[in-house]
Amino acid sequence: MTQKHAQPHDDEWVTFPGGELEGKRPKVLCAACRDQLKRVAASARYKGDARPREHAARTLCFQCYRAELDRDRALIAAGDLDTASDERFQSALPFEPVNRPRLDMLKAERAAARAVRRAGVEPYTDRRRQAQIAARHALQAIASGLKTRQLAPSDCERVLASVLHAAELQLPEAWLPFVTSR
Repeated sequence: MTQKHAQPHDDEWVTFPGGELEGKRPKVLCAACRDQLKRVAASARYKGDARPREHAARTLCFQCYRAELDRDRALIAAGDLDTASDERFQSALPFEPVNRPRLDMLKAERAAARAVRRAGVEPYTDRRRQAQIAARHALQAIASGLKTRQLAPSDCERVLASVLHAAELQLPEAWLPFVTSR
């Protein structure tokens, strides 16, 4: 008497090893069965088969059965999860007490870092910024003085052009966008 090892594709049930028990065809495979399925599919492609039929005949291993049970449990748990429940949002409350020694240590480290930064380049940065502002104010004062004298537009443009040229000659090139911007 010959045993039937192959099962049709439309059948939902596959046999466990030993052939005595049956279970539903798993939607999830364990790592070993995935590797075996890949090898079978690769050999079938190599032989020119469109779709390998050996995976339909294989038996259901226990790891695949457990993976399928875990998947079903996870789906049921996801379906039962109420994402807008108060319990979900209250799980983080009450907040932990503030770790005062650590907070004081972090504040001291930040103050020390700021002091080092201030002692390095920062005073020069502030001085440069103040000088740029003073140069811009000087150019604005010259322009407002020209408006109060009520010069002809051509004379006013000529004087402003010469003032801007003098600024370009005296000020660093990197300052010009800050000083001569309108």
